[in-house]
Amino acid sequence: MPDSPTSQNTRRRFIRHAADVPIEVSAVDGGAQHTRTGVDVSVGGLSFLSDDVPPVGALVEIRIDSVQPPFTARARVVWARREAEGCRVGVQFLEHNDAFRARMVEQVCAIEQYRKQLAAAGRTITREAAAREWIERYGSSFPAI
Repeated sequence: MPDSPTSQNTRRRFIRHAADVPIEVSAVDGGAQHTRTGVDVSVGGLSFLSDDVPPVGALVEIRIDSVQPPFTARARVVWARREAEGCRVGVQFLEHNDAFRARMVEQVCAIEQYRKQLAAAGRTITREAAAREWIERYGSSFPAI
């Protein structure tokens, strides 16, 4: 399915950060709920892999439980395209305040990825210590809204 002009503009305006976190996506109209990983988070919205190809314009509820408090937001599907792994779906937040909250989720996801990289290199570190270290090393270069 081709990208819409809106999705192309959104992807140009916002830097996306890959995050290997679970995300729950459910249709606002009461459709099925799906848990996904491999979320790309940005200020305007996010994208994720799905087995289903939702219609552009559909309303969904997003939930990410790996941050406290859990992140929940309503969003509109703005593009969907088939990939080898399934369908990559891009959604745009409906509420302006969700953009700020997504920025916090974005940072938490970046810190968690940093902690996992350290663990893969043989260094175990608490989430709090990883957050302090990540902020010291990368906080000033993290994209601003």
